[in-house]
Amino acid sequence: MQSCEISSDSTDDPLSSGLRIHRQPRIVVIGAGLAGLAATKILLKNGFTDVSVLEASDHIGGRVQSVQHGKATLELGATWIHGANGNPVYHLAEDNGLLEHTTDGERSVGRISLYTKNGVAHYQTNVGKRIPKDLVEEFSDLYNEVYELTQEFFKNGKPVCAESQNSVGVFTRDVVRKKIMLDPDDSESTKKLKLSMLQQYLKVESCESSSPSMDEVSLSEFGEWTEIPGAHYVIPEGFMKIMELLAQDIPSHTICLRKPVRCIHWNYSAQHQEVITKSSDDNHNENNHSSQPVMRGHPVGVECEDEEWIMADHVIVTTSLGVLKQNHEAMFSPSLPEDKVLAIEKLGISTTDKIFLEFEEPFWSPECNSIQFVWEDEAQLEQLAYPEELWYKKICSFDVLYPPERYGYMLSGWICGQEALYMERCDDETVAETCTELLRRFTGNPDIPKPRRILRSSWGSNPYIRGSYSFTRVGSSGADCEKLAMPLPYANSTKAPPLQVLFAGEATHRKYYSTTHGALLSGQREATRLMEIYQDLNSAETTKPNI
Repeated sequence: MQSCEISSDSTDDPLSSGLRIHRQPRIVVIGAGLAGLAATKILLKNGFTDVSVLEASDHIGGRVQSVQHGKATLELGATWIHGANGNPVYHLAEDNGLLEHTTDGERSVGRISLYTKNGVAHYQTNVGKRIPKDLVEEFSDLYNEVYELTQEFFKNGKPVCAESQNSVGVFTRDVVRKKIMLDPDDSESTKKLKLSMLQQYLKVESCESSSPSMDEVSLSEFGEWTEIPGAHYVIPEGFMKIMELLAQDIPSHTICLRKPVRCIHWNYSAQHQEVITKSSDDNHNENNHSSQPVMRGHPVGVECEDEEWIMADHVIVTTSLGVLKQNHEAMFSPSLPEDKVLAIEKLGISTTDKIFLEFEEPFWSPECNSIQFVWEDEAQLEQLAYPEELWYKKICSFDVLYPPERYGYMLSGWICGQEALYMERCDDETVAETCTELLRRFTGNPDIPKPRRILRSSWGSNPYIRGSYSFTRVGSSGADCEKLAMPLPYANSTKAPPLQVLFAGEATHRKYYSTTHGALLSGQREATRLMEIYQDLNSAETTKPNI
């Protein structure tokens, strides 16, 4: 996948008459993640032959990163197929036998994901005591009852009260605290434990939402995210198998690795007519890559970091919301429209990282499926944010990977927000020691050995990712997802060639943002958008009356 060949112009293809270019439209896809490969696969399948994929990193996959570990595969990125009925990722996995070895325990139906539904979560306090199971279940019922209330604001158009500041975290903390304090049957110590558990649940919720804090998640929009019916599935061979299935029918020369893009120059033909020079005409050849921006009727110029320019009729941008937030000013020329910039700024994305610890022997009991960290001294905190030296207090839990026959004795820890970035700055030794001390403290077992191996993700500091996945931040809405997805130039604003720059990726899907199926569907959506415009133009061309 090291070279990136562009096919020569075609004049006899049924697609060629579209947009009056009388050749195959040249399409560049930026990013070889789920959205980019899904778009590319559909385009190639439907007769578009002049398609190139530019991937900044040295591998395909985007936010899918499966690492082989002995007989097991560890997922540093996407882990679960969320729902089955109508989920294209599920059907791709099921149809190709990827779920044959998924155990019953790995078909989780719980809202908060674990690696297994078997066993019991151990809620441990920072003084080394385990919270009784019946107390955990009692609190869990209360929390889930309030969680259901957070869904009603969007689903039922329920007005949001000013006290909640339109924040899921503020609303949840306020309602749950009031219910706890008004319970006449609980002692003061039990109430304090429940208040501390509330903070731990909100940390878990933040990791699931990939938000720095649930205080930043919009209450009025929280219910728009749509869950596909069915269980959550783990792919034993690794989520990367999904990427390989998408890529298997894409010619290797189509995908250029280590090809970061510096700037997308759209409306290029309208603004840079002076680029057409006699020299460029004299040196015309069929290789459509150039170290100089040679304009031959293509409205978009893709300027790469290696100084190469690739001209195109259409560019599908699948870069993450995190990259758009950091780079959009330099990444687009002319600048993006103000309303699209506003959508990028308003929508949220944060970092959720995993910390895998492998041990020689398990120190946890056979029925334990996770160790949840409950800090008793955080019962009354309003903000769950920590200085850099206390980053470890944001680790909400360690899940037990199951089955041990596949994974050995492995735990997977979760951390999100700014504290995840602090963790990424530490070396492996520091993180391993810190996590070991945490486990000793919370289990009350001072003899827990250091892990034999540590493996962790670093999505926040990855320059080509900049975060895990998106969420609707306070002040944003699903309309911002749709605005982000709107192609450039806007249809009613110019006579320039349409669909020059299209946008895909999980953050552009209004109902399925943050998911792998949302990413895949968004790539298919943009490919279909291009197919339809050429079909419409070809239809108009063939039915043109004789004058």
